[in-house]
Amino acid sequence: MTTADVTVEFDGHVAIVEIHRPPNNYFDTALIASIADAYERLDDEVDCRAIVLCAEGKHFCAGADFSQPATNRGSPKELYAQAIRLFRTSKPVVAAVHGAAIGGGLGLALSADFRVAARSTKFAANFSRLGFHPGFGITATLPRVVGQQKALEWMLTGERFGGEIGYTAGLFDELAAEGDVRPAAIRFAQRIAASAPLALTSIRATMRAGLAEAVAAATAHELQEQTRLQATADFREGVAAAAQRRAPMFTGR
Repeated sequence: MTTADVTVEFDGHVAIVEIHRPPNNYFDTALIASIADAYERLDDEVDCRAIVLCAEGKHFCAGADFSQPATNRGSPKELYAQAIRLFRTSKPVVAAVHGAAIGGGLGLALSADFRVAARSTKFAANFSRLGFHPGFGITATLPRVVGQQKALEWMLTGERFGGEIGYTAGLFDELAAEGDVRPAAIRFAQRIAASAPLALTSIRATMRAGLAEAVAAATAHELQEQTRLQATADFREGVAAAAQRRAPMFTGR
């Protein structure tokens, strides 16, 4: 159940799935597939009642590394096929979101049922600042968590926010003390794991009914729009501006 990028440990009935790509934990198809593999195997582990998804390093997940050539990032279609697997598993997941969850990293956090963060945690659906369309199913998952209006605002502005704003909007379910995000997420999961395991998976299946299908439909449209916008000058400018840490100069071309 353990790979170089993803490890699994147990704390009682809670499985701790940890990402190991510090400091930024950029994802690609292989990493998302490894997380999905771990989840699917934990579905068959009778002693696992809840999962904590966490990461080693400075940030929970900074999304895709656009400083790398597109060929190094792999096929977006395959990436999203692996991402959908995260939504088809049966055990409750609590994400311990420390540092930052940016772009697709926010999408990964949204694949969980619950999110624990600190006030210092930063998040952004920053795709529009890259001249890009949101992906990783965010157009389906973010409105479900924070509502249509707030999700639209965050996706259109691409602005970065802190943990307190996320908590107020309902993105984060608990604000932990600085340095206590992972232990707090484990405690959250332990509260869930105190319940009957068959009841847990049954209730979760009811509450998430149709979510995987909604994400599949969303990623299909997102990929179409991302492919179209990746050919624009604005996308090239957005990526260059992000790499140079400057304001982008978009032209609508």
